[in-house]
Amino acid sequence: MFRSCGTTPTVGCNNKRLAMKNELWRLARKPPHGWPEPEDFRWCEESVPEPAVNQILTRTLYLSLDPYQWGRRRGGAELPGDVCHGRTVSQVVASRLSDYSEGDFVFNTNGWQQYGLSGENIDVFGYMLPRKIDPDQAPISTAIGVMGMLGLTAYSGLILQCAPQPGETVVVSAASGGVGQVVAQLGRLYGCRVVAIAGSDKKLAYLKALGVDTAVSHRSENFADELTQACPDGCDIYFENVGGPVFDAVLPLLNPGARISLCGLISQYGNVDGGDPRAQWRARGAKTFERQQVQVHDLFVGNFVADYQDRFLQEMGAYVRSGEVGYLEDKRDGLQLAPRTFAQMLRGDTFGKTLMVVSQDPTLAG
Repeated sequence: MFRSCGTTPTVGCNNKRLAMKNELWRLARKPPHGWPEPEDFRWCEESVPEPAVNQILTRTLYLSLDPYQWGRRRGGAELPGDVCHGRTVSQVVASRLSDYSEGDFVFNTNGWQQYGLSGENIDVFGYMLPRKIDPDQAPISTAIGVMGMLGLTAYSGLILQCAPQPGETVVVSAASGGVGQVVAQLGRLYGCRVVAIAGSDKKLAYLKALGVDTAVSHRSENFADELTQACPDGCDIYFENVGGPVFDAVLPLLNPGARISLCGLISQYGNVDGGDPRAQWRARGAKTFERQQVQVHDLFVGNFVADYQDRFLQEMGAYVRSGEVGYLEDKRDGLQLAPRTFAQMLRGDTFGKTLMVVSQDPTLAG
């Protein structure tokens, strides 16, 4: 059963906003088990905060649910009582910050709440800087998907770290997910042979429609043999989102000088052995890495924002507008469903980029 909390008063509220309530999820406890449970989250109704000088108040329209959020909660970066972290697309409700006006659309990090502040003295988690969104360039929800940190993650790992060359074989795990589907399409656009790994027949069919050369199910009893058959020339680039048995099947296929972008290990996020999943992953592949002189790149998108975000937005924006890159969003209505949907996403039971519709998107009205 989810926990709940009462209303916390805010001093100096605008009279109109005084009557408004901010619905939100707080972390109820440090998660004691491997996967999310309802008791990990607390539903609250509180007063809407007032923006100080050099701040804006925004209403959350879309909330991104991503695997890394679970690592923050289990690892202690997010503490009990904190508003659950998450990237958001929001609309400015009130502004005391130059260059931002009421009605502007922004990328920010309101987290799992209906209203939040951005600007001076508001945490940007190191690199998630607020920015305006132009609804004429792409649907605004894509700012937390293909045109946001998710897309930049795919671009940074594949293009900047692994430098794909025409004719090379790129293997992508969790290829129907938010990051994976972008990696797969970028590999195709850069002239590579793309082998996509996913679960259900529906996901495999979607990937084939995106233009991948081969799609393989990790749920098949003969997965390792089928992956080997799909990679007759071995694997030059592996984009790692999963770990576990999928990684075991890829290891013997790695060519000399292969490159790996280590983005995530979703199969290991529920481990309760206390070990470091990335260290364990590296140990598991160490002999192959040494023998084949494999280059392994840890991927942290924050390292690429300052130098590459503008270039990425320009390049990806052109791909999206031309239709060369498609994207699939799994939208769920209602902030109250966030914990349940979050758990489904970690289990692989969502399809595409997972996001919550928190408030009505004005750009879709009418």
